[in-house]
Amino acid sequence: MQEAGYEERLKNLIERISAYIEQFHGGSVEYVGVEQGVLKVKLGGACLGCPLLPSTLRGWVEGTVRQFFPEIERVVDVA
Repeated sequence: MQEAGYEERLKNLIERISAYIEQFHGGSVEYVGVEQGVLKVKLGGACLGCPLLPSTLRGWVEGTVRQFFPEIERVVDVA
């Protein structure tokens, strides 16, 4: 079971990642949910159709999330 405030902290981190991606690349990432070590997000904006979407998802989003939430095994785009 996750401690109180876990999901809120995870959402906050996703919002910060999204702000960075939006400011520098015109894309966005939105928190959808977390289930059994899998974080579900929705990429949008300039990320849609971009050939670098897998790198953004794995490198920026998953890499950053796992630094703060090592129990997250992977991040998936549910767009």
